[in-house]
Amino acid sequence: MNSARFNPIHATRIQPLIEGEGLRFVFQPIASLKGGEIHGYEALVRGPEGSALATPDALLHAARQAGMTAIFEQRCCELAIEAFARQRLGGKLFLNVSAPTLQRIAVGAGGHVLQLAREVGVAPGRLVFELTEHERVEDIAALEAAVATLRAEGPQLAIDDFGDGRSSLRLWSQLNPEVVKIDRYFVHEVHRDSRKLEVLRTVMGLAKAFGTPLVVEGIETAEELAVVRDLGCRFAQGFFLGRPQAEPPRVLGEAVMTVLRSSKLAVLPSAPQHADPLLTVDALCIAAPTVTAAQTCQGVLRLFAAHPALHAVAVVEGETPIGLIHRRVFVDQLARPFHADLFGRRSCTLFMNAEPLRVDRSSTIDSLVSILMGENQGYLSEGFILTDGGRYAGLATGDGLVRAVTERRIEAARLANPLTCLPGNLPITAHIRRLLDARVDFAAAYFDLNNFKPYNDRYGYWRGDEMIKLAASAISAQCDKSCDFLGHVGGDDFVVLFQSEDWEARCRAVISSFADKAPSLYDDVERAQGGLDAEDRRGFKAFFPITSLSVGVVIIPRDCQRDPEAIASAAAAAKKVAKSRPDYFHVLPGEVCCAEAA
Repeated sequence: MNSARFNPIHATRIQPLIEGEGLRFVFQPIASLKGGEIHGYEALVRGPEGSALATPDALLHAARQAGMTAIFEQRCCELAIEAFARQRLGGKLFLNVSAPTLQRIAVGAGGHVLQLAREVGVAPGRLVFELTEHERVEDIAALEAAVATLRAEGPQLAIDDFGDGRSSLRLWSQLNPEVVKIDRYFVHEVHRDSRKLEVLRTVMGLAKAFGTPLVVEGIETAEELAVVRDLGCRFAQGFFLGRPQAEPPRVLGEAVMTVLRSSKLAVLPSAPQHADPLLTVDALCIAAPTVTAAQTCQGVLRLFAAHPALHAVAVVEGETPIGLIHRRVFVDQLARPFHADLFGRRSCTLFMNAEPLRVDRSSTIDSLVSILMGENQGYLSEGFILTDGGRYAGLATGDGLVRAVTERRIEAARLANPLTCLPGNLPITAHIRRLLDARVDFAAAYFDLNNFKPYNDRYGYWRGDEMIKLAASAISAQCDKSCDFLGHVGGDDFVVLFQSEDWEARCRAVISSFADKAPSLYDDVERAQGGLDAEDRRGFKAFFPITSLSVGVVIIPRDCQRDPEAIASAAAAAKKVAKSRPDYFHVLPGEVCCAEAA
């Protein structure tokens, strides 16, 4: 909102520009990604070159200081329309305005802006007023009325920089704009950032629900454009598509059209672990009775007899737990000769662990991983006490904690392999599905290490991990990150979903590169003899050559009707054949794989 009052001192800086010829305009194209044409241009103001007011921010700051924001923005709209008309540019003209300026243009002193557009040959229906708010819109009802007035004359409304904290979802819902422009932050490096990818998907879901086309701003690379295109965004803007120029291009450049025409799908960044990071140990809680220090050992024995599944019982003082009695230890003690007679009538605290593990029920499962790694492992059999603000809340078992942590680790490994950090089985399956749904040709390559088990047995898991990481590095180096998807199935198995036309040369380069580097991971003697002696799977002594890579490939045509699991199985079958071939390479034609579905 323009809350500043007119300031004659600051007005002396901005008034001459409004009245004179000091303001310049550049136009940045907005591309239609479906048709590959220019949908329109955003007009951007510039001050006198080389002056303190050369940039848009400096001009707007000076206008705000002078209390002339609405007047200045209105004048910019008029001059931009004239410049747009002089160049006979096609498509829509996007004009940046604040809420007060939009209301001024709709009624009152600014009403002649639309008349000017008609006079210079720009139909009002080609104008899109881009709402750029630097302050919160307080009177949305008044703004709604202004927008309705303008719409009746033909212009449309766009909300700018959605997601930057100022352009709110409420504005989108109430004003029902014809276009929403999503802030450039969410597209920068989107091909590497899964969180930004999810934001884009979410905003696209909102746009679909509201029936509003999106313009994705800030596209600076071919990789960013490819992701935005594959997500189904309709319009885009950014330096890669065209920089702001006084005389902008009338068609999109060849580099842009190459991306838009390409049948290759962009490789999307893998999502982070989906397991709920806020899952608490309360999920492990077991409701169990308690006892007090006054309870005798005989009484606790009767309690355990009445509750066969109870692994332990907490000793409380009021609501505060003071110890834990482990069933097995307690029963073993009283089962000793004469112990039941000696201790049966004495306090149960005699066999109580006074320092059990206590965990607040709101603690996350992940926060207890360090406990699993600690030296004191007594809680694994004894269990532990859950508290709520220091008060007794229930019991949990060590087995339950280990199971919960393990399940989370397994789920995480299905999403991303912990050793190589490469996508796991779920993302691999999802990408195969994307390729099939998009009906594009691709080659599914299955890589596997030869003679890895004897190496791992001889040198141990640490050096085995180094061999696996070497394989991951060799494969990754030959992938085009923009279109080839590399995943780690597990162990020493990898899958690459190639869209690169030269996939065969890349596969053979992986085999060669790995063969050159693998010997460096062997000891001198075994490197010199070209392998190692070890037992085979039947227990007989055998010589195993230095570890190498095999790759089996299945070529998938665009009309293949198989499911992702069948394609992965076919690639694995091709890999088995490759392991028996002298060049460690085998290709299974896609007709063989896809014919089985007929």
